[in-house]
Amino acid sequence: MSFSEEWKQFSKARIGLQRFGGSISTKEVLKFRLDHARARDAVLLSPNFSNLLEQLGVLGKPNKLPTLFMESKVHSKEEYLLRPDLGKRLSLESIVNLQTFAGECDLVLIGVDGLSAKAIDQNLIPFLKILIDAINKTGLRLGPLVLSKWGRVAIGDEIGEVLNSKISIVIIGERPGLSSADSLGVYITYSPQVGKTDESRNCISNVRPGGFGFEAAVAKTMYLVEESIRRKLSGVELKDEMPPEFLLKSKENPNLSA
Repeated sequence: MSFSEEWKQFSKARIGLQRFGGSISTKEVLKFRLDHARARDAVLLSPNFSNLLEQLGVLGKPNKLPTLFMESKVHSKEEYLLRPDLGKRLSLESIVNLQTFAGECDLVLIGVDGLSAKAIDQNLIPFLKILIDAINKTGLRLGPLVLSKWGRVAIGDEIGEVLNSKISIVIIGERPGLSSADSLGVYITYSPQVGKTDESRNCISNVRPGGFGFEAAVAKTMYLVEESIRRKLSGVELKDEMPPEFLLKSKENPNLSA
């Protein structure tokens, strides 16, 4: 086995590409074009919101959690890409609907399409199943399960503020790379309020079966949530002191123990 082939076992990055003279092989060129097309589709297509809402309803049924569909101030995919600021705020209609569910809760879970429809369609529900099971074991009070269209990470601040939640957890489709078009990002914000900025959040990135597996990501999420509630803060002030051994328990990342 060559040196480059050996390294390819541990990364999907484009390393050790086969060449003929000064050119990359046709096989590698075609693979690049396919991955580029998949990345474009992930950004430009929309998730199957009706199917996602139906599955969220099933997840929320045991705890009698309502399922809500929210929209940002964005009116089209093109506007979403050109005006990130509009994706951070709820539409007036969504605010009015959300206010009817205002109360007090410890956590609100918010699925957001973001920049990858594929990530939300394929990975949101499997990740939430494990996360909700973990939350149920803690006694923390869950608010409504929320699904948001054309939203940015900060839309969770307004949702959390209206619902009077201690913490908002935004699970969003991340900008796709050429080797991963299905990654979720998880953003945890203590005392969510409109106007909060990114240094007040904790982020877990590359959540997908081929990356940071669901079980490991849930373990990390729960650690950050518990520390955030205990210390009443999140973001750069919340130091992550979780021992890395939890990664070895992830069934989806067997190579991490090597």
